[in-house]
Amino acid sequence: MINYQMNDIVEMKKQHACGTNAFRIIRLGADIRIKCENCGRSILLPRPEFNKKLKKIISSADES
Repeated sequence: MINYQMNDIVEMKKQHACGTNAFRIIRLGADIRIKCENCGRSILLPRPEFNKKLKKIISSADES
């Protein structure tokens, strides 16, 4: 299982409609809200769906 936290930038398996697949995690809980790094739109996903669609963590919040 991948451990992620607030403000991590993650790569999803499918890209957003604007053409990027980098998203910032802006809310954690039963649902996870991610924000597109390119256009700024946010998406709310249930945690199991987010875990299934997550590819990798690009940069961790504690690295910056």
